[in-house]
Amino acid sequence: MIKTDQPTIFEDKIIAAVSSIEDGAMKIKGNDSRKVHENRRRFLNANNIRPSQTVLVQMSYETDNFTKYSTVKEANSANENEIDDYAPNDALATHKKGVALFLPIADCVGAILYDSKNEVMMVSHLGRHNIEQYGAEKSIEYMAKEFGSSAKDILIWMSPAAGKDNYPLYAFDHKSLHEVIKEHFLRVGILSRNIEVCDIDTTESDHYHSYSEFVKGNHEDEFGRFAIVAMMPA
Repeated sequence: MIKTDQPTIFEDKIIAAVSSIEDGAMKIKGNDSRKVHENRRRFLNANNIRPSQTVLVQMSYETDNFTKYSTVKEANSANENEIDDYAPNDALATHKKGVALFLPIADCVGAILYDSKNEVMMVSHLGRHNIEQYGAEKSIEYMAKEFGSSAKDILIWMSPAAGKDNYPLYAFDHKSLHEVIKEHFLRVGILSRNIEVCDIDTTESDHYHSYSEFVKGNHEDEFGRFAIVAMMPA
């Protein structure tokens, strides 16, 4: 973990962290599963989180709907050293303290959303597919519908992501992922001061995985993913 890249907007209200390449691969597919489980365990333990209380946020590209959300009430891992492999969703939310949400990413934005008034937390995957279906706005709408959250009470942190020089969003005037997502959050009433962006460009960083750079032949690791995690302490 790189200290200067960690979320600060939540202060001590929730546990929130981002791993880096140095912490090892965080996705099972294409990697040695034993090593990945160990990488995850070390990363989680460093943040006072156990794998057995952690739920995996994973999306599926085998669909036309990239705004699928669910609420989790508990982690159901069969192994105390492994994360609960939850059904595919573009975001997971929870109002339960002691349940951690874990999202492996490379280039896409991983957003941590926290409503301190209602004590609700969400981890949302926001890549190009999600953004084109207004996933940032719909994440807020889900929190409002399911938990009564008000946009003005929600704090948001956005992970390192691909920048516009190497990964422009053509559907949004060639802007970056960070730029478009922030615009969409502001549009539904999130306060600018309540948004923190880790503006590291994954396509140019030596510390974060970039799938788009692999596709271009500039990155050797097809299945490399770093991860974000968030939990409301019990």
